[in-house]
Amino acid sequence: MTSSSTPAPASPGAPDSQGPLRRLTARGRDDTHRAATPLELFFDLCFVVAIAQAGIQLVHAVAEGHAGEGILNYAMVFFAIWWAWMNFTWFASAYDNDDVLYRVVTLIQIAGVLVLAAGVSRAFEDHEFLAVWLGYAIMRVAMTAQWLRAARSSEGPERTMARRYAGGVLACQIGWLGLLLLPEGARPWVFLVMALLELCVPLYAEKDHPTSWHPRHIAERYGLFTIIVLGETIAAATVGVKTGIDENDSLGELVPIAAGGLLIIFAAWWIYFVVPIHSHLRSSKQAFLWGYGHYLVFASAAAIGAGLEVAVEQAVGKAHISTLAASAAVTLPTALYLLTVWALHSRHFKVGIAQQLVLPTTALLVIVCTFLGDWAVLAAGIVSALAVATGVTLTARMVARERATQAPAPVS
Repeated sequence: MTSSSTPAPASPGAPDSQGPLRRLTARGRDDTHRAATPLELFFDLCFVVAIAQAGIQLVHAVAEGHAGEGILNYAMVFFAIWWAWMNFTWFASAYDNDDVLYRVVTLIQIAGVLVLAAGVSRAFEDHEFLAVWLGYAIMRVAMTAQWLRAARSSEGPERTMARRYAGGVLACQIGWLGLLLLPEGARPWVFLVMALLELCVPLYAEKDHPTSWHPRHIAERYGLFTIIVLGETIAAATVGVKTGIDENDSLGELVPIAAGGLLIIFAAWWIYFVVPIHSHLRSSKQAFLWGYGHYLVFASAAAIGAGLEVAVEQAVGKAHISTLAASAAVTLPTALYLLTVWALHSRHFKVGIAQQLVLPTTALLVIVCTFLGDWAVLAAGIVSALAVATGVTLTARMVARERATQAPAPVS
């Protein structure tokens, strides 16, 4: 019998204490106690700096009446932020060995996102993407180095997969030069083509050998990033309300916006975390769809905060847009968030037509709230909160019925 003091053998690729440099081999999907590391949390927080910059510029564009242009620039910049974050997250779930070189390369990626964040304002205002491209290049070259290191430590189909990733990442990075070299009118088409090619790289790289990502770890990482983005949304909305009060003494106009925004964000958190999504991530096909769909989850969650700032600026007379447009800046991203979370999470765990219709119906009602003038944001918040209450009630009734049917018959 093995002594109780003998440590259990580490799973392949798991961090150990055998020196500052170790082989970057795949970790097992059956790793126990697989959780987000302090480095991953630091990585997420630094990425939120870039998200905050994109949100600020979106506020300025919408408040000045340039919503279409602002949304397009926001979508382009946010894609770069989200895609670099997502690539690292899935790579780390499979290959994090936490040695010195891995940490240094990850810190280089963090430096890249800070460079990207510094260039967001020029991308929005002057359509100058050099700093954004450079920051993205730093992150992507670092990611390529990680994949080449994984290829060196593996063999067979796994080595081929890692090399495909490295080659695909570099090829796409070269393609993004089109944002710098082609005329401004061609840039939306460059973005569309290159975004599609980026999305195809993991599908091509893993067609013969999937990475050994960890379902619980991935679900936790996405959940933590959702919390951070929602926290940034609260911070942005708070700053907007504080500025409105300090500069305009408009407490009466801002209370409905603040209350409605808080209800929306609370409901957004509740709806996302109400189900244990890791149990649904059983195959790479499901995981790809789920992971890609979070572009809309993260982008809409961050846009809610920007919309609340726009609503505040319109309420105090600083925005050059109508009340309807300001309300739509909040209700439309809220509705998109609800629909996306339903499609990715909730629908897999709902039983019966009533439960399935809660979030789609709520999204529709939130859009209708757009037309309620100064009370639109508060109404949208109340509708979102009622959706949570309805979901809780329906679930409680279903559990009660199940317990009643399983209860033993009384003895006569």
